[in-house]
Amino acid sequence: MKTFAVPKPPKLKFTSHLTLLVIIALVLAVLLGYFYPRTAVKTQPLGDWFITVIKTFIPFVIFFTIVPGISGMSNLRRVGRIGVKSLLYFEIITTLSLAIGIVLAEVIKPGKVSRAGLAVQDASKYTKPGAGHIDWGKFFLNNLTLWVLAIAIIVGIIVSLNRHREKILAFIEPITEWVFFALRLVMLLAPLGAFGGMASTIGKYGLRTLLPLGKLMITMYSTMAVFIIVVLGLILRYFKLNIFTYLKNIKEEILIVLGTSSSEAALPSLMTKLEQMGCSKSVVGLVVPTGYSFNLDGTSIYLSMATIFLAQLYNVDLTTGEMLTILGILMITSKGAAGVTGSGFTVLASTLTAIQRIPIEGLAVLLAIDKFMSEARAITNIIGNGVATLVISKSEKDFHPPAPAAATAQPAPAQA
Repeated sequence: MKTFAVPKPPKLKFTSHLTLLVIIALVLAVLLGYFYPRTAVKTQPLGDWFITVIKTFIPFVIFFTIVPGISGMSNLRRVGRIGVKSLLYFEIITTLSLAIGIVLAEVIKPGKVSRAGLAVQDASKYTKPGAGHIDWGKFFLNNLTLWVLAIAIIVGIIVSLNRHREKILAFIEPITEWVFFALRLVMLLAPLGAFGGMASTIGKYGLRTLLPLGKLMITMYSTMAVFIIVVLGLILRYFKLNIFTYLKNIKEEILIVLGTSSSEAALPSLMTKLEQMGCSKSVVGLVVPTGYSFNLDGTSIYLSMATIFLAQLYNVDLTTGEMLTILGILMITSKGAAGVTGSGFTVLASTLTAIQRIPIEGLAVLLAIDKFMSEARAITNIIGNGVATLVISKSEKDFHPPAPAAATAQPAPAQA
């Protein structure tokens, strides 16, 4: 079987100052949004454009990472084992995230504050009739990511069974490199996208929030921070990895997500970073894309906490049974939230409609700060997916960190 040799892309190194440029862009965005809000609002297309460009690459990234990942594995039983192990891990962690959100919202009670001056608007002006209802048939039919994921798995299995597997993989590999090369070029514009996303947000909503919303934001951010440091930190420590070292090595991706409020914007570079940390390309290519549909830790915390918050705001007393029902519903609806800006808000609407106990009009209350909470959701999502990949790689004994001088995932120091 003859194959056409695809030339490899030229070497391109990320500028070492990209992190600094993103930080500067975010600071300038805040200043512009505060002092010149009308001008700042007009920068929103920059952030939207950046996310749109990144999203166009996502199907190609998923396809050209999963196909070689599955085809490159020594046997198909390992593919099934990793897939089952990943889904089991995802379900346990997201359920834990939902439960943490409900428990802490009940303990801290961010919605139990004075409602003086709190104008609950009619949410119907912001949502289309029936927007809160999920048509699962249409959801799976129109979800491009799930289709690409399914097709990539099938193609990967077919290629793995083909007697010309090595030649096919040799053809696919340079194409994959070109896809990531193009993405690296786009990522050099990350400071511009982060600037547009942050400036427009500050210009539109300002730096002030109402008391209950401010309390919700503090509670939400604190909960996600505790989840990352304690829950994910303990999981990594069990596998002899350090959460702080891991966070340090994905700081560029975190800053990109902070500016764009989309975890998808950092997906390609996260996958590259995980491979550099020592995860095998096959595990990264299978776990990370799947995690973007099934392992949204930040979105899970947001959904459960926001639901309880609105119940408290409207003085709706939920019984233990109703809270368990909410947990069960969220275990399903949270899987419909992709790592894209605003998706969590849509799923929240679907959840409230299914519960039928909390006024859906309360969604209007959350509109003013949804952008800020979207950033926390997306950051937690991307961190959680990276942790999941490290865990699966370690459990598969397929984790090979670089030499100590360049290691990006060092073992946690022993405690005295």
